[in-house]
Amino acid sequence: MATLAERTETLRTVGLAPLLTTVQLQARYGVSNWTVNEWVKDGCPVEPTRFRGRRFDLDKVAAWMAAEPQLAATA
Repeated sequence: MATLAERTETLRTVGLAPLLTTVQLQARYGVSNWTVNEWVKDGCPVEPTRFRGRRFDLDKVAAWMAAEPQLAATA
């Protein structure tokens, strides 16, 4: 099975990015579910899905975090 980094590079060549679940985003940034929920309340971009649960585009989340001074220092 390919790692997230490998999948990201494969999909990037066709203009796509894998969407992360809340748990994957927590693992990527080393934060809790509460923190992710707070980020969403504060404007963290969430991708629409046709099913239950949230998905996050890592590039959009990273850009959002870079624009948020209090988050840029912790990421």
